[in-house]
Amino acid sequence: MKKILLLATVLVSVFLMSFIYGDPLNIGDALPKADVKMKDISGKEISMQMAKKENGLLVMFSCNTCPFVVKYQARTQEICAYAQKMNYGVIVINSNEAKRTDDDSFDAMKQYYKEQKYNWYYAVDENSSIADAFGAMRTPECFLFDKNLKLAYHGAIDNNATGDAMDLRNHLRIAMDELSAGKEVNVKTSRSVGCTIKRKG
Repeated sequence: MKKILLLATVLVSVFLMSFIYGDPLNIGDALPKADVKMKDISGKEISMQMAKKENGLLVMFSCNTCPFVVKYQARTQEICAYAQKMNYGVIVINSNEAKRTDDDSFDAMKQYYKEQKYNWYYAVDENSSIADAFGAMRTPECFLFDKNLKLAYHGAIDNNATGDAMDLRNHLRIAMDELSAGKEVNVKTSRSVGCTIKRKG
């Protein structure tokens, strides 16, 4: 009986999370909240529409301290720089609203940006509203949009979050290459492994 009650509790929790935060975007969906302004670490107000470039836009949900984000720091720098080289806009979004007075404060974001030598937008998602619209749940979690701002890839940077991938595949980089070559993205989704986004409540 206890096992049944536990299973029911888990199922209800999953259902409520999906209801509250929304389902993840589907491949082919349009970029949501494209014109909503967010505060960048520069102090300027920017939108995802403003961040896009000729070939599309990479949106990455991330933060400052998640162990998986830390593990991916070098790969994040590499893939974001590669996206810019391939003429995709880049915006990294911090949706950890429940930690704004702690490790994911605006001042902490500015320091992290400086330490990581980012050369792209790093913006605050107030009340996690952008993450909710995307159905984003983890850090890091990536959404790649094509030149028409339709979702072409959603998931992880690669398949090596735990460091034990037998056959390394750089999902996000390959998706960019395929889009840039006018091809259909072969692997459109992958499983994001990381910390949960810290929403209020």
